[in-house]
Amino acid sequence: MDLTSTAVTRREQIVRAALALYEQKGIERTSVKDIAEAAGITRSLFYHYFARKEDVTDAILDFYTEGFVAAIREWNEARTRLDVAGALRDCVKLLRELLFERDAFRELLLKDENASLYLQFLQRASEAIARYVTDSTARDYARYHQIEIKHTYETFYLLVFGLIGFLRQHPDADDQVLEDLIADTLHLDL
Repeated sequence: MDLTSTAVTRREQIVRAALALYEQKGIERTSVKDIAEAAGITRSLFYHYFARKEDVTDAILDFYTEGFVAAIREWNEARTRLDVAGALRDCVKLLRELLFERDAFRELLLKDENASLYLQFLQRASEAIARYVTDSTARDYARYHQIEIKHTYETFYLLVFGLIGFLRQHPDADDQVLEDLIADTLHLDL
């Protein structure tokens, strides 16, 4: 094992320890000392990999964001080309799955005391998804249809951000309403 893979493994070990502690004790009640002990390392070694506890939290947010983008990538690769209505229907289904999948860290994000952290996650996820969809799905769509939006990335960013917020407030919203909102916002040729 080379030094680079050892460093990656050590970082992952620290992140996993922090995530487990956040789930058990909460973010605010978890200290760097707690994380180092749970990871089986010294505090000085912790600081070799992360300057602050917030940097570990950022790594956890990046992990969750990467998971969202990976799911969108799978959706994009599996969709049937030119079946815009089917892709839209599957996208809404995936969005619901991603938002309402339950795990302890996602539950932590929804607590009032973690509103700032939730907002950071929402911004990162919106940015990453908008960037991916702009560079992949929108380009593929443009091969067969005219794109009638002026600012593609920005529109997708606002759409993702807004859909997540809307679904958090209205989890029982009808799928057809969500599909219509997306289709109208993107001026999709259905």
